[in-house]
Amino acid sequence: MLTLFHFDQGILQQTPVEGRLEALPPQTVWVDIVGPTADDAAAMLRLLSVEIPTHEEMQEIEASSRLYEDGGALVMTMPVLTRAMTDEPEAAAVTFILAGDRLITVRYVDPLPFSMFVRRLARQPALVANGATALVGLLEQIADRLADVLESATADLEAISRDIFRKESVRGGDYLKDILQRIGRAGDLATKAKDSLLGLNRLMLFLGAQTGVRKEIKQRMKTVMRDANSIAEHATFLSTKVAFLLDATLGMINIEQNNVIKILTVASVAFLPPTLIASLYGMNFELMPELHWRWGYPMAVGLMLLSALVPFLYFRRKKWL
Repeated sequence: MLTLFHFDQGILQQTPVEGRLEALPPQTVWVDIVGPTADDAAAMLRLLSVEIPTHEEMQEIEASSRLYEDGGALVMTMPVLTRAMTDEPEAAAVTFILAGDRLITVRYVDPLPFSMFVRRLARQPALVANGATALVGLLEQIADRLADVLESATADLEAISRDIFRKESVRGGDYLKDILQRIGRAGDLATKAKDSLLGLNRLMLFLGAQTGVRKEIKQRMKTVMRDANSIAEHATFLSTKVAFLLDATLGMINIEQNNVIKILTVASVAFLPPTLIASLYGMNFELMPELHWRWGYPMAVGLMLLSALVPFLYFRRKKWL
């Protein structure tokens, strides 16, 4: 799907394009392409002399494939966090192409910052006064979204920490399994957020090194970079906390397993004396005087109970049970 953002008599218009794009409106500042087709790529090459990268090229991780100049246009690709509030967050590649005063975005996903930025344009059309302004506005929105996601992840980790260390918590296999899944999700989210922040920093450094960028744009870029650096530090803190909580949860699991093993061991030891007594009286020897005693059977049963009770009381006194 291809969407054009252009000014018509000073009013910002958002025009979805269905089918073949024959021409761009004169004051087009932003072309947003979601899931580009061969016709979309051909239209960009024909109308703007810009060759958009393929999906496979967008996935490449080397800097030379993500940040380069092509015929005067700046082609910049970075991972953008999407589906952050689901169980499967993703850092999907999004390409920003700055061709003169026009911005072209190429993506195969719909990250929340894009829709949030489009809603802001209804109140602040000056955010897309030109391509560079639109680009910086989108990057600011991406950084804000990353900060919100990490704040939410921090709150989740605080809740997990309380659940792990509170005294009255009920321990069990399902409970600890749920804790591990929550920690894993928070760790995955923090990792993908750091990947997106790394891509954002690289993009800003590349864009800031270009001589044609206006001064006011560079000032806004510096602010975004400072924000991105502070968010990256917070993401590092989250990764450290995830590792700590993971170790703590695994330690709790080991304690639970040790308790089970301890109970089984104590039970085995407690029943050894009764088993020994039962084995003795199960022998088929002729000369066993207790066989002819009137109270021999009650005595044997009582002896077995007493031999089981004494170890049990001893273990309780030692607080092994």
